[in-house]
Amino acid sequence: MASLIDLANPTRFMRLSAVLLPWLAAAAAVLLVVGFYLAWFSAPPDYQQGETVRILYVHVPAAWLAMMFYSMMALSALGTLVWRHPLADVAQKAAAPIGACFALICLVTGALWGKPMWGTYWVWDARLTSMLVLLLIYLGIIALWRVLDEPSRAGRAVAILTLIGFVNVPIIKFSVDWWNTLHQPASVFRMGGSTLDPSMLWPLLILAAGFTLFALALHMVSMRAEIMRRRVRTLTILEAERLDRLAAQGAPA
Repeated sequence: MASLIDLANPTRFMRLSAVLLPWLAAAAAVLLVVGFYLAWFSAPPDYQQGETVRILYVHVPAAWLAMMFYSMMALSALGTLVWRHPLADVAQKAAAPIGACFALICLVTGALWGKPMWGTYWVWDARLTSMLVLLLIYLGIIALWRVLDEPSRAGRAVAILTLIGFVNVPIIKFSVDWWNTLHQPASVFRMGGSTLDPSMLWPLLILAAGFTLFALALHMVSMRAEIMRRRVRTLTILEAERLDRLAAQGAPA
């Protein structure tokens, strides 16, 4: 039986992802269309927040995905440092820009939601501040990937930084429980069940599933592009070495 590493080597990943990508994209498109239709035309306005509550349907999935992708990166970091998984640093590098985008979407939609609710776009609330820190960590990781050219060296350095930064993820999750904040507490996944009415909960869950599949499809595309870049880089280096050897021997290229 092939090992997990054999099943996840770059060549097999390229073949498998080519099959899965159209299905992921199609499923994401269907769920997003259905979810947005329900959120806009079926879900009622909130009795306190009115129509502004519809920001919830983008804001909450973005927050979940920002944390989910960082958690995926932390697992990939372990794969790089502990198991030397051949695709771990590829997965980690591909995930960082996607997670950063969702963190930014979360902050922007939260600011737009906060203005009518709190009277200001920003407060140094524990949940908001820790999400901003997550975005900065994402940007630092992306910058580190760009600074270090050699993939294996960059992968190890980024893996260490990622694992150090992971401490911020539980802070984001439990900040509303640990501190007295303006941000509302958990209302979907909580002990005792969700506090959202089903007419609002189901559109939210459908959209969350749609955004998740969309993000996973983007991640797969990004991983494929990174594998191709590395293959081109390897071929370029080998060709340069061949030309250097020919030049040293005085032979024509």
